[in-house]
Amino acid sequence: MTTTNDLERAALLRRGFALEYATLAWNVVGIVVLTIAAVAAQSVALAGFGLDSLIEIGASTVVIWELSGTGEERQRRALRMIGVGFSLLATYLLVQSTVVIATGFHPRHSTLGIAWTAVTAVVMFGLAFGKARTGAALDNPVLRTEGRVTLIDGLLAAAVLVGLVLNSTLGWWWADPLAGYVLVYYALREVNDIFRGDH
Repeated sequence: MTTTNDLERAALLRRGFALEYATLAWNVVGIVVLTIAAVAAQSVALAGFGLDSLIEIGASTVVIWELSGTGEERQRRALRMIGVGFSLLATYLLVQSTVVIATGFHPRHSTLGIAWTAVTAVVMFGLAFGKARTGAALDNPVLRTEGRVTLIDGLLAAAVLVGLVLNSTLGWWWADPLAGYVLVYYALREVNDIFRGDH
């Protein structure tokens, strides 16, 4: 017999899958757009943000895999995979920010890059909010944790956007890598929480 709770859980699972598939689709398109924008502007930040999209695709794939099954061991394994994703993201941000500052690299103006990162920030914040609420309703730490990956993706999009705008308007090429260092701290904190079991 199907209960109301079963129906509610099924609806929440469908919402969780929909959020992850939307994230996947956005980031697949994003890789193409960011590649075009990065090449045109010779922008290290835009190229790096494209790599971040790959990490987000990996994290979403992990959650889809976890939502398709059950069991605490499956959840623990999925959380560890997301923890690795956070580690890769922190490493990428640290290396990218350091290289940009060390070389004093000045990218060209990128209208496409500014437009895409602005829209991406809004989309990622919306998806992160949806994942946090759905993960809490399902009592699913994997979906909640991956929602924080999506939140960082949104924050990173906003940081890259600010960097692109400041570079275009004021010539402040160093604004983006400095914001990157702040996000490194946030990502490493998430890694620590995941592997210590503080979800």
